[in-house]
Amino acid sequence: MSRRSVKRSLASIVLGFEIIVVFLAALVIFGLGALPAWLALGGGAALCLAMALVIGLLGRDWSYYAGWAIQAIVVATGFLNPTMFFVGAMFAAMWTYCMVVGTRLDNQKESS
Repeated sequence: MSRRSVKRSLASIVLGFEIIVVFLAALVIFGLGALPAWLALGGGAALCLAMALVIGLLGRDWSYYAGWAIQAIVVATGFLNPTMFFVGAMFAAMWTYCMVVGTRLDNQKESS
């Protein structure tokens, strides 16, 4: 029986909740008129889709780098709505915590 890594589990939880927040942020950016409707909603949908794809591909080494890129993009949406600097930083901090702790726990599990 194949065990799922802690790092992968934690990463999927963070990205899953982040999908909801990014979807709502896209609606806010659309509602405020910060971008044209097609760009606000299309960009938000594309970012949500990218996060969903990364969740499905977690476990491959490069997928965690894609997760880091997504965190940078979410922080950068703060230029459209300054609140997103805070929200993005919080998710980036959670992502960092999950990567560090998940890796440590997986390494401890392998050594025992």
